[in-house]
Amino acid sequence: MKPNRLLRLLLLLLVLGPIQALAWWDEAWPQRSRIVIDTSAAGTRTAEALSGVPVAIRLHGGNFDFVGAKDDGSDLRVVAADDRTPLPFAVERFDPVAELGVIWVLMPALAPNSADANVIHVYSGNAQAGADASRAPALDAATRAAWRFDTDSGADVAGTRSAAAAIALDTNGLLGRALRLSGTAVSWPAERAAEVAPEAGITVSMWLRADGTPAGTAWRQGVWSVAIEDGRLLGRIGPASLAGPAVTAGTWVHVALAAGGDKVRLFVDGQAVAEADGAAAALAGEMRLGDGFSGAVDQLEVAATARSAAWLAFAAATQGIGATGIGGLLEREGEADAGGGGYMGILVANLTIDAWVVIVVLAVMFVIAAWVMVDKLLLVGRADRDNRSFLERFRGAGPGALLRLADGADHPHAPLYKLYAAGVRELTKRRVGEPNAPPLSGASLDAVKASVDADMVRESNRLNAQMVLLTIAISGGPFLGLLGTVVGVMITFAAIAAAGDVNVNAIAPGIAAALLATVAGLAVAIPALFGYNYLASRIKTISADMQIFVDEFITRVAEEYGAR
Repeated sequence: MKPNRLLRLLLLLLVLGPIQALAWWDEAWPQRSRIVIDTSAAGTRTAEALSGVPVAIRLHGGNFDFVGAKDDGSDLRVVAADDRTPLPFAVERFDPVAELGVIWVLMPALAPNSADANVIHVYSGNAQAGADASRAPALDAATRAAWRFDTDSGADVAGTRSAAAAIALDTNGLLGRALRLSGTAVSWPAERAAEVAPEAGITVSMWLRADGTPAGTAWRQGVWSVAIEDGRLLGRIGPASLAGPAVTAGTWVHVALAAGGDKVRLFVDGQAVAEADGAAAALAGEMRLGDGFSGAVDQLEVAATARSAAWLAFAAATQGIGATGIGGLLEREGEADAGGGGYMGILVANLTIDAWVVIVVLAVMFVIAAWVMVDKLLLVGRADRDNRSFLERFRGAGPGALLRLADGADHPHAPLYKLYAAGVRELTKRRVGEPNAPPLSGASLDAVKASVDADMVRESNRLNAQMVLLTIAISGGPFLGLLGTVVGVMITFAAIAAAGDVNVNAIAPGIAAALLATVAGLAVAIPALFGYNYLASRIKTISADMQIFVDEFITRVAEEYGAR
């Protein structure tokens, strides 16, 4: 390849590189949330690669703009990290008033031990968009049936089955709504499409929350069951009985029964707690929930495979209350970059409305304070320079020339010259310096001095004018910033409490962004404090010079024109 062509190719790559980094899936969607699923030790550690994992993404005011999105969430779209590949997703909850939402996204693959490799984008903000016809239940091919209990019928999100009778739903479920059980069984009729043969393995998983004294059979289908006996979990697969840990009332616990090969296992919160020898038994027949069990059930799934321990551990860690490893950053079109905006981008993207209001007010205060400091700095600089020039002429004036210093004077910014002019004006009224003029009496000298003192007060006020704006910035800036921080932290914790997402990735961006208001307050106050002290010192020096000049001027007038 010729050198010129090689150079042109390199330039082209340099130009196209940033364009690719700033790729935007569709310009009709002006905003997106960049969601990072951290599988390193700092998030939800996954030591092995996973595929076909449905991930629950919690949306809140810190990582999603509900104001810009449609009220029903129909404009949501989920795209892979390449910003080209749409991903299957389902909306379980979308509440723009409370600024809370939960969407399920099917991740085709999850890289292990990575803090930034697993990225998806949730697009929104297109008012013309309709519901995505390609939306799917966000379940992998191995999942035969799944109930998220987000409909009144309790319909299977992967099929057609509904409860045989009316069901009760608990609005305060794990992620959205959950099935409410009161000790009386609710049944789902048998359906061949949901029967699972044992050859490839079977996994049944669910979230349970027991009320009162934990007891009863939470779930049963054929020879499979999950029950609580003597306050402890008990899983059964055919003749195999698997004992688990004690159950705490009012606490959500993830339970999974898995059978594959010649082993059956019980998993609790993603950890294998019991194992027994035995072949998997077919899962078929009527499904019953709540035989003597009071509490709630959510996210019930049946898969025609034996899920790995890593798969179940990841699901338990990312779905439950206190989920870790999923962080979000709100971006606008044109703001995204290859690095996700950096730390400052994260802070700005997570600012709440109240913090923005405070920061805007502080920005106005900073502009005003900066304008006052610059204006006063120029004023005292000109005043000091012209004062020195005039004072040199004043002290060099000989006898008889004291009243003629205005001739050819060029001291427009000198407060001393203005005091001199005020004194000469008063002396002129008394015909001082004219032929045969009487000498000044003591009373006349006092009157002249009083007039000059009055002008000195006016000059002092002019020099100190608007300095109060700096004191307001110094004292008010930090308090305004603290107000924005406190309110922002309150909103962050309220959103987290309502969403049930209490991991550090959900808390840190909101709190860090709230602290940005305090930083803004200090950024206003600190320069204003330095500027105020410097200017006050300069103004104090000029004021002292004026007082000395008045005494010196009156003394010379008395010597030359006073009564002897």
